[in-house]
Amino acid sequence: MSVSCSVLLVLPLLLPPGLGFRLCPSPCLCYQSSDLVDCRARALVRVPPSVPHGTWLLDLRGNSLTEVHSRSFVGLWSLKILLMSNNSIQTLQPQSLSSLQFLEKLALSFNQLRGLPPDFSQSMSSLKELQLDHNLLLHLHSSSLRDLENLRKLDLSYNRIWTIDVGAFSSLTHLSVLSLEGNRLNALTDGLLSRQKSLEVLLLSHNNISLIQTHALAPLRSLTLLSLRGNQLEHIRFKTFLKLQTTSTHLQMSLNRWTCDCELQRDFSKISYVRHLHVDDYQDIVCHAPEQQAGSSLASIDSQLCIAETASVLVITITVMLAVIGALVKAERNSKKNVPTVTEEEDDSERPEK
Repeated sequence: MSVSCSVLLVLPLLLPPGLGFRLCPSPCLCYQSSDLVDCRARALVRVPPSVPHGTWLLDLRGNSLTEVHSRSFVGLWSLKILLMSNNSIQTLQPQSLSSLQFLEKLALSFNQLRGLPPDFSQSMSSLKELQLDHNLLLHLHSSSLRDLENLRKLDLSYNRIWTIDVGAFSSLTHLSVLSLEGNRLNALTDGLLSRQKSLEVLLLSHNNISLIQTHALAPLRSLTLLSLRGNQLEHIRFKTFLKLQTTSTHLQMSLNRWTCDCELQRDFSKISYVRHLHVDDYQDIVCHAPEQQAGSSLASIDSQLCIAETASVLVITITVMLAVIGALVKAERNSKKNVPTVTEEEDDSERPEK
């Protein structure tokens, strides 16, 4: 037998299982025991061709990718984890991820994405974790996440999101962790989280939120942590938080623009008496207004806020009562002055003659 024939017979025995006769992409490392392809920090400008079809983890972090094409992952039916963080991806072409039907984790953190295509989630119904943090996203459309019905964790933190379509999360009925911190949201609106009964962690810190609508939190029956630190809240409404029908929910509320008055003190006091609600950072809540309270912690002055208001109410009440009493006395005096007096002559004329 010739040497060349011997090599051909032995070669399949040397190839990693699961990769068949497909060779590993030249700039990458392939691990036979786990069907893992490691292409980290290889200065790649595009997804390398000839990634073995049996690959279940493809690591492309720390490269120079700028775009993901529609055929970048065709044939990778076994892929479960795709890591593309720390690149320069600006565009995801339509259907660029649609062949990844069994993908469970997708990491696109620290890129330059300004938007997601309408078909971004097409055919990715198996996805459980999606990392889109530290991009340049401005708006979240209702169709972008439509097919992610099994998603558990969604990280959209540190983008520039200022608007979210009401139906953007409607398909995410199994979502347990949602991070929107570090964006530009100015309100938490009714209906946005209407189907998130399984949501356990909601991170909204460091936005511009100044309003939480009355029923915005009502659907969240499993919520254990709600972070609203570092927003623009001046007041809160007790009814809004009372609608959180959970077993135990921890609230983080510091670093807002609180107006410390009796109303705020009463609302926080009511929340503290609700068994399943806990304000973790109450001691760190600092007054922003009025001017005489600015810089003071609410905890240090909360007992004084309603005393001053009560004193003012008492003064006003007493003043009104005195004014009423004075008016009654004056009216009584005037009524007496207006009664005609009987003269002696009139009195004598009325006496019977003897």
